[in-house]
Order: sequence, then C-alpha cells, then structure tokens
Amino acid sequence: MGRLDGKVALITGGARGQGAEEGRLFAAEGARVVLTDVRDEEGEAAARRIGEAAIYLHHDVRDEDEWEGVVQRVVDRHGRVDVLVNNAGIYRRRDLLDLPLAEYMQIIEINQVGVFLGLKVVARAMRDGGGGAIVNISSTAGMRGAAGAIAYGASKWAVRGMTKAAARELGPLGIRVNSIHPGPIDTEMLVDGGIADRRAELAAAAPLRRIGEAADVARLALFLASDESAHCTGAEFVIDGGSLA
Repeated sequence: MGRLDGKVALITGGARGQGAEEGRLFAAEGARVVLTDVRDEEGEAAARRIGEAAIYLHHDVRDEDEWEGVVQRVVDRHGRVDVLVNNAGIYRRRDLLDLPLAEYMQIIEINQVGVFLGLKVVARAMRDGGGGAIVNISSTAGMRGAAGAIAYGASKWAVRGMTKAAARELGPLGIRVNSIHPGPIDTEMLVDGGIADRRAELAAAAPLRRIGEAADVARLALFLASDESAHCTGAEFVIDGGSLA
C-alpha cells in the first residue's frame, strides 16, 4: 500500500473499464485521482465508488480547450499533476474497403490526437511541478497488423511512436513517458467492437489461455506511475498473455 502516496493522477476514459479500475487501484495506493470522460453518469458513479480520493470531470480528449480547462482545474484543486494515464480510446471493427473516412477520423481524433493533446498540455503542468509520469495506453495492434481494424491500428502505432518521441523530449524535464500494449481485455470495449462473442477464441489463441482483465492493465499502469519505474522511459510494456511471443 502507499505506492502513490501524495501523487495526483489524471486518468482519461475513466468512466468504466480499464480507466475506472486504474482509478480505483491508484486511489487505494494513496493517489488523489481525477477521472475524466464524456460518459458523465458512469464517470460520476465511478468516482463515487472510489470515494473522497476521486473526482470526475467531463472531458472530450479531442478538444484542446477542454484539456487546458481540465488541467487547470486539477492544478487549482491539487496544486499539480504527477501522473497522466492517456487511457481514453475507442475500437471499431470494419474492413478497409468499407471504412468511411469520417469513421477513420473519429478513431484517429480520439485515440491519437487525444494522446497528443494530453502529452502537450499535461507535460507543461508537470514541467512546472518538477516532473511526472505519463502512461499511454496503446495496444498489441500498435505492434503488429490488425485485420479489420486499420484505423485503430494506425492510431495505436502512432501512440507507440509519440511515446518514444515524447520520452526523448521530456526526459530532461523529469517527465517519464511509457506505453502499455494490451491484447484483448475483458471490458466494454469488446462489446463496442463487436467481438464479445469471440472471448473463448481469443483466450485459446494466447499461451496463458485467457484474455486479460482490467485489473491486469491497472497493475502495470500503477508500476509505471510509481517511483518503482523511475528509470523506465520510452519503453513498451506488452500485456497480452503471450500472444506476441
């Protein structure tokens, strides 16, 4: 316990799934947590479940002004931002030949532009506060091709690249930046992506013979947010039950 004592953590996409579990675990380890999302009812419920250590803020990660506003509110309330988890993202499965540009751009704007804006805006606050840790949630689709998910894959490869570039730029400012690359995780995203009925198939394809859980990713994010990973930056952490082995 206490691995994040005194730290302030901002977690996007915090209303449910991985983001909500990260918020719960971070608070249990001593952090003051700010969950953000566009799913206000679910986000407020997630913060209430955590208790006094958490608040919820509405936040569209595609909007730079909203990023500026959220970060300012966090700084006004807590004095600084020590940890950012760029968790917000969407998954849609559609074949390349049938993918409308508008749907491609929606995925890019949330999954990729949202991470860029988080890096840019939060890093300024971290610089002024003396440093911090940024955890970008990518995917195994950012490590290899993903048929039927070209937009999602493009966005997650971009997150991988931005992580490395930001780590080089921000390291001298005391800011660490790492990426997590989950395989299939048993959250609402499987339903949103239309692959919830493939759980057994996905589990059978992994050497560990199961798909991941939100808690698996949250525990890895906790390590990267904490001082235990003080010499890790620009690195990729795969959590997929061995599927890429």
